[in-house]
Amino acid sequence: MTRIKCCGMTRVEDALLASRLGADAIGLVFTARSKRRVTLEQARAIVGALPPFVGTVALFMDDDAELVQEVIEAVQPNLLQFHGEEPDNWCAQFGRRFLKAIAMGEGKVALHKLRRYPSAAGLLLDGHGLGEAGGSGKAFDWTLMPTELEQPLILAGGLTPANVAEAIRVARPWAVDVASGIESAPGIKDPQKLADFIHAVRNASL
Repeated sequence: MTRIKCCGMTRVEDALLASRLGADAIGLVFTARSKRRVTLEQARAIVGALPPFVGTVALFMDDDAELVQEVIEAVQPNLLQFHGEEPDNWCAQFGRRFLKAIAMGEGKVALHKLRRYPSAAGLLLDGHGLGEAGGSGKAFDWTLMPTELEQPLILAGGLTPANVAEAIRVARPWAVDVASGIESAPGIKDPQKLADFIHAVRNASL
């Protein structure tokens, strides 16, 4: 069963709908570089409204350690996610399980970076270019998804209700991560797109 993370949530109602439809995790973005950034107050409201067994992931990109620690204390996310050039030991310093995003916009040359993060609970392969923020809606060549790594791999970048089944068939990821592909505007989720995306993933996993 392919897991589903719906990222860039900014509204309680969107997070609740995603949970009811079957999302496994909700992503909350805290880096100032993102159009989907949430405040601590927004994040606490979303996390407090979620039903049991839905995980929360806090996303950062080359942010100060003080911000990460502040979010941990205020929001208590289940996982951290780092999208920048943070090294493995920096990501691990918070004593929390984390995901490390790899910018696959460079193509095959980015694959060598996958072995730089032995402490990561999983690796997220995203379609954006080096130094760019996630949620760009850019896909990469799914055939590049490695099969020999022990860490779970999450596929992101340019996923939509129309292409996610094919992406799963080609890449065989542990999970998929979607943001722009289910939106009507940055941070605002479209209910029909959200429902169609989750339905497509579940059907592809059968």
